[in-house]
Amino acid sequence: MSDQKPDNFLERGIHDLYAADPEAADQLVWGRRTDPLSRRGFFRRMGLTAMTTALGSEIVFWDKMPGGLIPAALAQSPTPFQIEGKNGLIVLNDRPINAETPAHLLDEEITSAAHLFVRNNGNPPALESINPETWTLEIAGEACEKPTVFTLPELKAKFKHYTYQLQIECGGNGRNEFNPPTHGNQWTVGAVGCPQWTGVRLRDVLESCGIRENAMYVGYRGADTHLSGDPTKEAISRGVPMKKALEDESLIAFAMNGVDIPYQNGHPLRMITGGWPASTSGKWLRKLEVRDRVHDGEKMTGDSYKMPNQPVAPGTKVPEEDMHIIESLPVKSIVTFPQSGVSHPLGTALACRGHAWAGDLEVSEVHVSIDFGSTWNKATLSKPANRLAWQRWNAEVTFPQKGYYEIWVRAVDSTGRSQPMLVPGWNPKGYLNNACHRIAVQAV
Repeated sequence: MSDQKPDNFLERGIHDLYAADPEAADQLVWGRRTDPLSRRGFFRRMGLTAMTTALGSEIVFWDKMPGGLIPAALAQSPTPFQIEGKNGLIVLNDRPINAETPAHLLDEEITSAAHLFVRNNGNPPALESINPETWTLEIAGEACEKPTVFTLPELKAKFKHYTYQLQIECGGNGRNEFNPPTHGNQWTVGAVGCPQWTGVRLRDVLESCGIRENAMYVGYRGADTHLSGDPTKEAISRGVPMKKALEDESLIAFAMNGVDIPYQNGHPLRMITGGWPASTSGKWLRKLEVRDRVHDGEKMTGDSYKMPNQPVAPGTKVPEEDMHIIESLPVKSIVTFPQSGVSHPLGTALACRGHAWAGDLEVSEVHVSIDFGSTWNKATLSKPANRLAWQRWNAEVTFPQKGYYEIWVRAVDSTGRSQPMLVPGWNPKGYLNNACHRIAVQAV
């Protein structure tokens, strides 16, 4: 069997792989081969390291483990995978862990830790290895005048703290609606949230270390590790242009909603660059590099987090040179109340609400429809808590007769650009689907 991994290997769950072909999964996931006579599995060194990392401890009697056997700690169960500190999330993938929040659980004005989605590209650092008192952040790079290493306590003591409510969203949120399907987590609408983040301004830290005139980009490196277990490979290392890095709201954050950031969301330290793909908000932050070029870390090249420069036909393979890096996200909205599928008595108004956001911009209007977008009624819209926070909208709808309805919501940004009613143009990685969100209601 070839050692070549399929294109979607890193985006498939371990249960999916083992269900299809246990022995092939062994080789793909752990680099473990099965002896045809003894049925024992034989590890390559890095494969054993990867399994140990996934299980969180040394595997006693690892040399006696049968080949093609998924570890019991990762095996299917009535509740196949639970994420500590999370409640009600839908797990899309367990290698790496990725989970989204059903729309109705995003009804909170400030997203709680229990309801913030999880997006991982690799393995988080072992929880027991994280000590906030000794955690360090290195500032370096070609365009940094005074490379410096700060401990987390030093960062907190040296720089002023700021708190902002900041919206973060995976660039692939809504990917499941694209046809033909694209590789990656099949998010519906729940890979988004808007907690309060507390930290120090990225600008203040960078300026204290000196920013050269040729500075173009800030790239991050985290403590998460590649799924293969290979220490020479990074799971993800992205970044933002200097203009974004120097905004007031760009933070090196150590708290969320007034307490430590949850483990799966980057504890003890992460970047937050609200309004841009959440992949730019690096977790388990260890290093920031002030670059004299566009950052070239993992998932900054190829087609990762990029869009075609021109519309393309579905299924088209687009060369890297014909693509651009995603920056500010498009205008978008969701219905968070009521939950899709409810019944409502005819003759009484149904209150509905949700959130709207628009990347670096502000939302100017929100409209709702009950006739599949033929007519629209304007909703009331709140101002954001601060720049780059989502906005609450409220509306009432009345149904003319009994039957099936869909409530559609459409937002307009401050430049007048509106959400499309249907899925926008296809792209190779299924990014930036900002089609109208809709829920089902039975009038009875």
